[in-house]
Formats: sequence, structure tokens, C-alpha cells
Amino acid sequence: MLAQQRQAAILDRVRASGGVRVSELATEYGVSDMTIRRDLEALADRGLLEKVHGGATTVTPGSAHEPGFAAKSVRQRTEKAAMAMRAATLVSPGDAIALSAGTTTAGLAQRLVDVPELTVVTNSIPVADIFYRAGRPDQTVVLTGGTRTPSDALVGPVAVSAIGKLHLDMLFLGVHGMSERAGYTTPNLMEAEVNRALVEAAERLVVLADHTKWGTVGISSIVPLEAADVLITDDGLDAAARDLLAEQVAELIVVTGP
Repeated sequence: MLAQQRQAAILDRVRASGGVRVSELATEYGVSDMTIRRDLEALADRGLLEKVHGGATTVTPGSAHEPGFAAKSVRQRTEKAAMAMRAATLVSPGDAIALSAGTTTAGLAQRLVDVPELTVVTNSIPVADIFYRAGRPDQTVVLTGGTRTPSDALVGPVAVSAIGKLHLDMLFLGVHGMSERAGYTTPNLMEAEVNRALVEAAERLVVLADHTKWGTVGISSIVPLEAADVLITDDGLDAAARDLLAEQVAELIVVTGP
């Protein structure tokens, strides 16, 4: 198992149980205590967990805490891949779509690089870079201007102004959290404003949110749950949440891991 894979698995364990012990992880993964300590230190340096004597525990962020793109990219990778694969089936050649910032939408971008005559609007630097590197000549990619956030999104009045002049078929929106009370949320006030502009510009809203987003509330609401035409999530979402969301959104799609 590569270090990155082991660290992702450790992070999932910490989130599931609230804490882990070095000795138990070393035995489980067949590596030394020192290797596990280095793994925990690497994860702690990125703000993903808190090191304690003999192990590590979860970090409980505030509603305004915004993890960086690299930190989010190691979370729920299997679920995000399955969600991105399903979302890609909603896109047809010649569509004009928007992809918001986020690691799930970046995964979707990787599955759309071969769709002919696609027009993509995004405020995400990584998303734009994925299409740029693919270099398909019949695709048009529009990267909004703006101020860069920790999650590599471009926000602010420049981004909002650019989006306000557009008319798009569909928006794929990644979110920080979702709840019955707050709807779809983000920890960045300016990013919420940009996301609302993207929602207004699109004929159809597709939200991508894995099961860990349920019950997480960022400081700013984007739109209420019922604003989504489609919500794509994974089968880790509990039955009660599924029932509630099925009543709120026009179409709920629950995927299983690839």
C-alpha cells in the first residue's frame, strides 16, 4: 500500500471512530510505529486530524473553516469517483455547462475531457487546468477572474460579474455541507455569492455531495435543498437522510463505489 493510500485509509478510520492508536494502525497495515507516526504528522500538518499521545483524533472545524484543495482531495475518493462517473452521464456533446470549485467537480472534469463541442464555465483553477491539459480543440473553457481562495476557487465581484452575463444548460455544484435547515452551504462568504450566480445562470442544477456532507453546515447558505434538480450522493448516506432528501429534491441519485 502506498503512503498516500494508507493515509487516506487512516483518515477514514479517524473520522469513523473519532480516534486511532499508533500501535493498532501499525499492526493493521504491517508497518512500523514510526511510519504511522509520520503518516499522522503529514495528515496533521494539513489540518485533517489532531495528533495526541499514542495516536490521533478528529478535528472539529468551525463553520468558517475552509480546507485547502489538497486536503479535501484525499477524502472519500472512492465515493467521489463514483459520483463523478454518474454525473458525467448527464452531459451531452454541445452542452454549455458550469462546474463549481471542488474536488468532486474536478473528478467530473476528468471524465468530460473527451466530450465534443463542450463549453465549460468554471471558477475553479484545477478544473480549468484539467481541460487545458487535455487540449481538445473543439472545447471552450471559460475561467472566471477573481480572488483565489484556499480551495483554489476564484471569487469576488469580478467572478460574479462575469457569470451574470451567461446562460448555461447545467451547473454541477460541489458543496461543503448540506442540512435540512441550512440547505447547501460553504465556509466562504464570497464563494457562496459566486455559487449563487452560477445557479442563476444555469437552467438545471446538479449538486454533488457525498454522505459526509450531510449535517455539515458552513457559514453561508448557497441555496435551499429543494433548489437542486438532481442531487448525486453515495450509499453511505443513512436511510433517514435519504428519505428527507428524496422529498426535497426533484431527483435523488445514490451511487455505489466503483
